Amino acid sequence: MPPSPLTASSPYRLLAEQALSRAAGAPLLGGNAVELLIDAEANYTAWLQAIKQARHSVLLENYIIRDDDVGRRFRDALVDRARDGVLVAVICDWMGCLGQSRAAFWKPLRDAGGEVRVFNPPQLGQSFGWISRDHRKTLVVDGQHGFLSGVCISAQWLGDADRGVPPWRDTGVALQGPAVGELAAAFADSWRQVGPPLPELAQEQSVPAIAGDIALRVIATHPSTAGMYRLDQLIAAMARRTLWLTDAYFVGMAPYVQALVSAARDGVDVRLLVPGSSDIPAVGSLSRSGYRPLLKAGIRVFEWNGSMLHAKTAVADGQWARVGSSNLNIASWLGNREIDVAVEDAGFASQLATQYERDLENATEIVLAPRRRRRGEKVQSSEARPPHPRKGGGSSGRTAAGALRIANTVGAALSDHRVLGDTATGPLLGGAALLLVLAIVAILWPAVIAWPLGLLAAWFALNLGIRLWRQHRRNRRRHVGEAD
Repeated sequence: MPPSPLTASSPYRLLAEQALSRAAGAPLLGGNAVELLIDAEANYTAWLQAIKQARHSVLLENYIIRDDDVGRRFRDALVDRARDGVLVAVICDWMGCLGQSRAAFWKPLRDAGGEVRVFNPPQLGQSFGWISRDHRKTLVVDGQHGFLSGVCISAQWLGDADRGVPPWRDTGVALQGPAVGELAAAFADSWRQVGPPLPELAQEQSVPAIAGDIALRVIATHPSTAGMYRLDQLIAAMARRTLWLTDAYFVGMAPYVQALVSAARDGVDVRLLVPGSSDIPAVGSLSRSGYRPLLKAGIRVFEWNGSMLHAKTAVADGQWARVGSSNLNIASWLGNREIDVAVEDAGFASQLATQYERDLENATEIVLAPRRRRRGEKVQSSEARPPHPRKGGGSSGRTAAGALRIANTVGAALSDHRVLGDTATGPLLGGAALLLVLAIVAILWPAVIAWPLGLLAAWFALNLGIRLWRQHRRNRRRHVGEAD
């Protein structure tokens, strides 16, 4: 087999590096040290140790920071540093922390001189502003030590030994070297989105020293970019031997699913490891609704048997690896602020591949099996699944999955943009029946349709009017300034 473009020397290596840099919107940085951190306990221990040793600055950005034993341990460590004059800046997401922590939780830190900002709370004038979330999980200490992962700050990640709930499976990394400067810059960008910029840090912190020999990219995305989506697509196209994926909330977009299918049909060993029991049942059902085309193409799909698989990783050809906060779905690729590290190093990729094989020992493979009384095949587990804790809500998840399948299939049929497969009959029938019911309701009881549409139009009109007023005020201030 010819060498992978990810490992070959020029011209393939130079071409691959250029393509990866352009797709990710992030340069390849050498001189780094990377440590793999498996599960929340390892991440929390490393994070807290770094915070307690901070002398100049602590920059913490996390989607969920919960008011529980773990959250209070972190808050108290931050309070201690702030009281000693260390710059402590925290960003948490409004939706992620909704019902998890409130202003009273952060009052001790603010009283100690630390600053906490909440990303993107609901605002009038932004009809869809709430959709974009800050889903990053990073920590930068003194500009020299950086951490990046899928782990939120919550006791939920540690499981519950008293109830027999094992810890969540998650992955993070500890970084030293030039990459830490990229993490700090990404935090500073998020900080500017919700208020005045950070004060200038000490000059010696601005350029982290060379710490190792690992080359990597720090990919910090936000809604106006799609760097991680482009990179995931490119890696699926470039992989020659293996592409092993772990994802917490896989809802494959058609172009990415097609990229995986093409790789598998070209002989690449493509594997997907996803939760067997999700903390968001609807997403788990949406994920399962897309198994069939993957399995038919030869992609191996596994479901984790533990309490929750929350890791977001990829390893390709034993040379390239990704760890971070981005899930393989449209929210992460196109809607949220995310941050991942893509490592081009055989040693680190080997560690992640070994961990992947270890994870598969606690997973059940999903296969296609013939139906007994109907033509075609059904998706099922390859063996009896061991019992594991589950949460309620499965019926709503199945409803959401069915709705998505109907929408995708009906859209494909109406636009004629793709050939419908042998599993499309059911969704087409469901879509036709649903549209017929809506037509009957609209004809016989038009108010049932008109009232929701009228309220929706009023909501958009209100928000657009507020945006117009704000823009008018900005324009007036600019004209007054120019006249002066």
